[in-house]
Order: sequence, then structure tokens, then C-alpha cells
Amino acid sequence: MSHAQPFLADGFGVPGGLYTAKKLLLRTVNLIMETIKMEQKQNRVPEKPLGDGFFASAISFGAMGMSEFYGTPPDDESSLAVLSRALELGVTMFDTADMYGRGHNERLIAKFLARHPVERSRGRIHIATKFGIDRDPTDSYKRSINNSPAYIRSACEGSLKRLGVGQIDLYYVHRVNSEADISETMGVLADLKQQGKIAHIGLCEVSAATLEKAHTVHPVAVLQSEYSLWTRGVEASILPACRRLGIGFVAYSPLGRGFLTGKYSSTEQLGTGDFRLSNPRFQGENLRRNVALLATLQAVAQKYDCTQAQVALAWVLSRYERLVAIPGTRSISRIEENCSAAQIALEQDDILLLEQTFIAAAIYGERYPLEGMKGANA
Repeated sequence: MSHAQPFLADGFGVPGGLYTAKKLLLRTVNLIMETIKMEQKQNRVPEKPLGDGFFASAISFGAMGMSEFYGTPPDDESSLAVLSRALELGVTMFDTADMYGRGHNERLIAKFLARHPVERSRGRIHIATKFGIDRDPTDSYKRSINNSPAYIRSACEGSLKRLGVGQIDLYYVHRVNSEADISETMGVLADLKQQGKIAHIGLCEVSAATLEKAHTVHPVAVLQSEYSLWTRGVEASILPACRRLGIGFVAYSPLGRGFLTGKYSSTEQLGTGDFRLSNPRFQGENLRRNVALLATLQAVAQKYDCTQAQVALAWVLSRYERLVAIPGTRSISRIEENCSAAQIALEQDDILLLEQTFIAAAIYGERYPLEGMKGANA
């Protein structure tokens, strides 16, 4: 007497044994896929709170070098590939300014936004831009600082148009004119926020006194200043003021304009048009003495089986719970390297070793030529 094979009520008529095997295989595949998704999520750059309800990825992206200042810029397609990879890795804030490339950088970001409308609509992409540096039309580095109300409103409209957005997520005063009234400047920005043209207000390279005065007019979400092992001046009064007021901090040039990567031991490694050729820290004897500091950074990197750049980024991220860094790069491999730094936790002994090595007295040369210091620490 023959017996029919048992069939499961799945509508496909698959014999029970075969069905069980297929079901087990499907469960295994699903488990693998979920594990991959979980690992990808865990490896994504985490977000950190800044100020005034604004959040950004611990490693965010400084786009300036995609337009100028570091030799011949890449073509837009290459830059867009790097920006898209950054987004995939969890980078949420992309930093630009109206002066970068005389508008090119903002137009590049507009192309990037056009390629990722879903992520933008879901709040996964935040755009930060700046105003206040009025460049000389005949000299690429000469500039003046303009914070007049009319200039601010005009600059905002220009950035909105170039970016192709209805609202700027974070709008910075790029440099403060020491002769201007910061209260008046903040009042204009508060008005732009009320109009819905900007969402959050930031300041760049200001003194603690200016920061506190501005914050009394309207909450400052973020202060952006140069900060790295190579440039630690903000530790004296700026970071304490940010902590006290609950203001976020964005560290630009967290790799010391590439110096902390260990790639640059001579200006011969810099291309034509690279502004570091005129940077005092990269000059002659200054550079030779500064390079000697990198031995400690290299030793710490070897301990953690990572790169010098990753150690430098991990260090700066550890300095304040409301701090994010905006290293720039033109390379997909470098953005992957930078983002991985967010997963590195340095031991306190190594943090102290680095800080004892990179003290102000051991660093040779100013961080900018004289022209670049216009509006800084105002």
C-alpha cells in the first residue's frame, strides 16, 4: 500500500522534508543578511548632539578642498563619488562656504543633494555653509571681513540659490569683523531663522567673550574653529565656554591640513597652487622640527593597529562630548579611513602622551599667514 508524501499547506506542493530544508536555508540566509545589516549599522559613523537641538555625525565632511586651496581640484564626478561614499558610511553633515571656489563648492554640494533626494528628505543630510569673508576679485587669498546686515541677507540668498535648497541647516558667520556689533549680526541671523531660511546659527573662530555675548541674543548651535593635536589654542577658553553654555564644537583641520597623517615631510610633496606652500608651519626649518613630533603619533598608531590620521581624529573626538570633526579628503579610501576613526577609543595614558608631546612650545610656525588670520579670535 503506497502512502502519499505529506504536503504542507503552503500552496506549492513541496514535500515536507524538502520544504523543511528550504525553510532552514531561508532562515539561515535571512540571519546572515540581518547580521550584515547590523554590522553595517554598527560600523556607521555615530551621531553626536551639538547645540540648540542640532545633531551631526562624529566624523562629518569638510568639502573646501574639492574646489581649491590644495592644488588642482578634482573633477566634480570624482568629488561626488567621495561625497556619496561618505553618506553611505553615515556622514550626515557636509560643510561648505560661499567663498570656497567662489561659489563652486556650494554648487557642487547642490549636485550632491540632487543625487540623494530621499536621504535629504529624511534628514540624513545636513548642509552647513558660511558667510562673512569677502574675497578680492583679483587676488585668490586677499580678503576683507563683511558682517553688515545687507551683506548677510544678500549672502544668504546667494547660498540658498547655489545650494538649491529652501533652508540652510546650519549658517555660520565665517569670520567676525571686530568693528561690527555681534549683537546686530545675531539679530539679523535670528530674523533669517524666523523667516525659515536658516535652521541653526553658528560662529567661526571667535573669542569666548564674543561667543557668550552672541549667545545672549540667540542660541548659538555650533562654534567652528581649528582644532587638532597641532593646534590646541581653543582649550584655554573656547572649549570651556562651549561646555558651560551647551554649545557644540566643530573642529576643522583636525588632521593639521594633512600634516598629522605623516604624508608631508617636505613642501616638494605639495602641488602647484597648494596654499600650504605659504603656510608658516610647512616652511623649511619649521616643518623639519614639526615632523619630529610625529614619532609619538606613529608609535600610538602602531599600538592600536591603525593609521596616524585615525589616532589624531580619535584624540580630537575624545575632547568634548559635543564635538565633531570635519576632515576633508578627495579620496574614497581616505573617507573610509577617517570614518573608521570614530570607532577607536584611546586609553587615557595614550591621550596624555600625545598631549605632552604636542604642546604649544614644541610647535613651530603660525597656523596661518597674516592674511588668513583676519577675523580670527575676534
